[in-house]
Amino acid sequence: MNIKSGKQFLSIRELTAGGLFAALTAVGAFIKITLPTEPIPMHFTLQWFFVLLAGLLLNKRLAGVSVGVYLLIGLSGVPVFAAGGGPSYLLRPGFGYLLGFAVSAYIMAWMCEWFRILRFSKLLMISVVGLLVYYGIGMIYYFIVCRFLIFQEVTWKILLINGFLVTAGPDFVLCVTAVGAASKLRGAVRDSLYG
Repeated sequence: MNIKSGKQFLSIRELTAGGLFAALTAVGAFIKITLPTEPIPMHFTLQWFFVLLAGLLLNKRLAGVSVGVYLLIGLSGVPVFAAGGGPSYLLRPGFGYLLGFAVSAYIMAWMCEWFRILRFSKLLMISVVGLLVYYGIGMIYYFIVCRFLIFQEVTWKILLINGFLVTAGPDFVLCVTAVGAASKLRGAVRDSLYG
């Protein structure tokens, strides 16, 4: 059975997988450590782990959609983000990292489709590219919101330290862990979803 989505069709299995990864990303938001960074505290969560798995296991359309659905649920008011939810979350400096999740999931899935033969080293390289995309979007959004919307003074140096260096190491460990899991699960998941 297929459900029409624009010109493409999503199978029930794809819808289920997309919903599962959206739910896992939401669960990952509640497994967090709040870091007392300046000017605004940051949260280190396990969301990135599930975004990585979505990007490494699903096709590009489904990976981006699963994280996009998670974002829409949070922006509609359901408190699935690390610090709540609702449309006002768009004005939080850390929302850019959530936008980075959607873009990086899509890019990682696209890279997986492009490379085709995926050994551990290639999957790790793809996950690091995703990490850089997610942090790049997050840091730029953080800077813009702080500077121009909430008028909180932040320098690129402070942002680089608090918005990248503090959490990039643990996020890289999540990359290695997710790649290890994805390298074992990828064949079975892809066969189950895409035949």
